Amino acid sequence: MNDALKATLAPSLKSWIESANDPASDFPIQNLPFGIFSNAVNTQPRAGVAIGEWIVDLAVLEDARLIDAQDTFRAPRLNDFIALGREKWREVRIALSGLLAQGNATLRDNAALLQRALVPLSDATMHLPVEIPGYTDFYSSKEHATNVGSMFRDPKNALLPNWSELPVGYNGRASSVVVSGTDVRRPNGQIKLPDADRPVFSACRKLDIELETGFIVGRGNALGEPIPCEEAEAHIFGMVLLNDWSARDIQQWEYVPLGPFNSKGFATTISPWIVTIDALEPFRTATPVQEPQPLDYLRHKGDHAFDIDLQVTLRPEGTKQATTISRTNFKLMYWSMAQQLAHHTVGGCNTRVGDLMGSGTISGATPDSCGSLLESTWNGQRPLKLEEGGERAFLQDGDEIAITGWCQGEGYRVGFGECAGRILAARA
Repeated sequence: MNDALKATLAPSLKSWIESANDPASDFPIQNLPFGIFSNAVNTQPRAGVAIGEWIVDLAVLEDARLIDAQDTFRAPRLNDFIALGREKWREVRIALSGLLAQGNATLRDNAALLQRALVPLSDATMHLPVEIPGYTDFYSSKEHATNVGSMFRDPKNALLPNWSELPVGYNGRASSVVVSGTDVRRPNGQIKLPDADRPVFSACRKLDIELETGFIVGRGNALGEPIPCEEAEAHIFGMVLLNDWSARDIQQWEYVPLGPFNSKGFATTISPWIVTIDALEPFRTATPVQEPQPLDYLRHKGDHAFDIDLQVTLRPEGTKQATTISRTNFKLMYWSMAQQLAHHTVGGCNTRVGDLMGSGTISGATPDSCGSLLESTWNGQRPLKLEEGGERAFLQDGDEIAITGWCQGEGYRVGFGECAGRILAARA
């Protein structure tokens, strides 16, 4: 990382956009996450960067020759920009940081340009930030895997023999990944009720969340050419928050022998802003100790976890107060993103720009740090109490779930915005 890039991460850095200097803002000048937005003035989705309470229209800045991204910022997805490579991502980041830094008058004092370049976040409609060619979801939290194994198998042998040897994952549905704010319809499917001889067709009765993060592939690999673990982070553009909605009763019946199918394919929600790996660099930390030591192809030196605080709230329909149902941290994940990507490609699988990789449910060691209702209510046996009365074992129609995440810096925080969705009734 060169000096110019390091300077964009300085805790002392301030912007002439005052709302970006609020210590509680998700989008200080140290962040500069990328997304796709539109508004009433310009209905064509295009690329922007969030800062404070504003979005910087990147196409406007490129037209003014203040940044250069080879005319990719007018596209309705970020894939073309991402495909330009890491040096271009960093070049744009450095240029934006300079333009938005306190004391730089180039954009600040150009009233006509400023009016076109800055859009209030509150006036914007956010869109899916990338075209997602493929989606894979992992199962990389030891606490989550232990809870599920204890619940459905043997508490003394909760983890299957392969779990500590490789990052377990499954290929999900890229077509049903949606952006935050999109309603999620309760799925129908086959459910096997206790003591029944055959399944019934029913709306899901155990609809759940999965608190996750995801990473976006920024540089793919050719078919048959694995990505080495030590090089894997250079293939990652950035991270999003992710909710892998899950129909637990449909899942329990269908997952043997080939794993989840309809129980996972109905919706996956991601946050609209992609926080780059460079913005997360100050929050890098060690992964948990891995025992046994992974095989050679899964080994990497240094710190490969990130200190990201995560929170989930649930707000029932018709209420004002949300209930916090989980607080945990991404740094607890047993398998790193680099190990996940290395394992995904070790057999020769190719990846493409925009591919989405989910972390798997992120859980801590206590019930209030569990990343799913399945765990925190122990499959519905211990319902959660809600702030305005009532309780939840699993999600009800009208419930709104919101995931937030942030890295806490010295006087600033690098946040992801919100990953939210509301449950609609199943189709009759």
